[in-house]
Amino acid sequence: MQNEQLIHNWMVSYLKEKLSRDYTSVKANSGDEKKNEYKGHYPDLILENHGLVLAIMEVETEGSITPEKADEWKTLSGLGSKLILMVPKTSKAKVIDLLWKRGMADKASVGSYEIAVSMP
Repeated sequence: MQNEQLIHNWMVSYLKEKLSRDYTSVKANSGDEKKNEYKGHYPDLILENHGLVLAIMEVETEGSITPEKADEWKTLSGLGSKLILMVPKTSKAKVIDLLWKRGMADKASVGSYEIAVSMP
């Protein structure tokens, strides 16, 4: 679980840096930090252009993808901004299935990441 938290925090940091080229402001809530609030919630990333929140993003790891977490996604998807989920590539089908079961497949976009290690 500690490694998953490390991966989660690294992905939030990486995405913040990468997305800062496309948005005028990218606010992050990493780990236990709860500095950036959006309508009473603290998503991992808040993506803004010129003061307008265009999207909120949640980064998930294999261990954090649960039906309870899907309920949180449903709440976040109803806040008025686009919800983007970043999930491990191997878990993408599971996440899409959870979205369908919660009736919110059309309310969230799903991106994926993969960490590859090549050994000699």
